[in-house]
Amino acid sequence: MKVLMTTDAVGGIWAYADELRAQLAAEDVEVTMAAIGPVAPPDAHLPHRPGRLEWQADPWDDLAATGEWLLALAEAQAPDLVHLNSFSLATLPWPCPTVVVGHSCVASWHEGVRGAPPGPEWDGYAARVRAGLLAADRVVAPTAAMGAALRRLYGLDRPVEVIHNGISPAAAASGERAPAVLAAGRLWDEAKGLDVLDAAAARTAWPVEVAGPAEGAAARHARLLGVLSRGALRARMARAAIFAHAARYEPFGLVVAEAAAAGCALVLGAIPSLRELWDGAAIFVAPGDAGALAAALDRVAHDDALRERLATAARERAARYDAATMARGYLRLYATLRTEVAA
Repeated sequence: MKVLMTTDAVGGIWAYADELRAQLAAEDVEVTMAAIGPVAPPDAHLPHRPGRLEWQADPWDDLAATGEWLLALAEAQAPDLVHLNSFSLATLPWPCPTVVVGHSCVASWHEGVRGAPPGPEWDGYAARVRAGLLAADRVVAPTAAMGAALRRLYGLDRPVEVIHNGISPAAAASGERAPAVLAAGRLWDEAKGLDVLDAAAARTAWPVEVAGPAEGAAARHARLLGVLSRGALRARMARAAIFAHAARYEPFGLVVAEAAAAGCALVLGAIPSLRELWDGAAIFVAPGDAGALAAALDRVAHDDALRERLATAARERAARYDAATMARGYLRLYATLRTEVAA
């Protein structure tokens, strides 16, 4: 099977697509990955077209040119299926079936982070997202919560299939855990709740460390580790006792899965997607409540038995979200689509 897959050049979608490409290759699926967006991908050998992404300001001229570029790639590669990790590109005249994966969207972000719909300046975006969702042969979301949001926010009466994102195995952690709380993400990103974690860090018994870019924001109480490679972050997770992700909005959260697999006890935001994935394997805190977050972190820090139970439960739950399982889900979907086309 030959698949043409689009990906953002950086961030969570890049990590997801890179994992999936590797797993599909092991199943004899030939994946041509096409990176789009203003930043070049880590893999310099990938086809890449610079330009705005659909959730950025005034992207449509860029996306029209991106569409022509992708159609030319499809003509050259002759894929059996196109896997799109964005919405509006599904409306292009593709020569084969299409799968759209809804990793996040502006409307659900605004709902989760701001508690209100986006303004009218986003009406054009919403119309193009809906058109893409309707044009795709299949729509996938990484959680049922994200799938339900897509159906509700864009008025869909079609099903959205859930295929959880997955991570590749990491080396088993060994040795004593450091008495520290670890977090990861962009400090200025309201969705991740790191501003609240920074405020909570003023009241916690254990130090709080945050890995990730901090341009445009300053931490008052947490220690900033800067940008870490994936391997370095995983190594840090293998030493930290607690991982905090008190997000306001998180459609899946690959970083949580990696922390859980590394054996961290989890303290998470009480939002539908994280409860769906981690209920029974984490402590949940209302997003935006620094006092409650500090209290939860101290509770886990001071209770060795609770911390060990949470770490064990998180590690066991993380086994559900492995890259091989993710790839099998997509292989089943691809095979179904090919059968339908053949019929």
